[in-house]
Amino acid sequence: MKLVFTATLGLLSLLHTSSSFAENVNGKNLYMQRCAVCHGAEIKGTGPLANKSNPRTPDLTTAAFKKRLNDYPGVIVSSVILRPNGDLIPKTLKENGVKIAPHAWSVKDFRDLNQYMSGVILQKR
Repeated sequence: MKLVFTATLGLLSLLHTSSSFAENVNGKNLYMQRCAVCHGAEIKGTGPLANKSNPRTPDLTTAAFKKRLNDYPGVIVSSVILRPNGDLIPKTLKENGVKIAPHAWSVKDFRDLNQYMSGVILQKR
């Protein structure tokens, strides 16, 4: 009985996660509007500006990045906040005539973006 209960809880949590990922319209919209220009729709570093940044935009679906995301779940949000490559992102956009309007990030926005990107990066293919 205990095993069935545990298995049921596990299944319900998977369904909830899948549902949340699928319904995360805000996270997907933020990603597509603000990140996909470099990272591409599938987060593989295949966006129109991927080859125009130096260093090149990374593929965030690699095993190495999945491990980093597992070891440090805040890596996506901290990358958005800290811009670890200095002015690389604004410089790449400016040099290529791409304008992305400023955005007043909310905690919900960060959570939604993280949830959406983590879901795409970690999904089994």
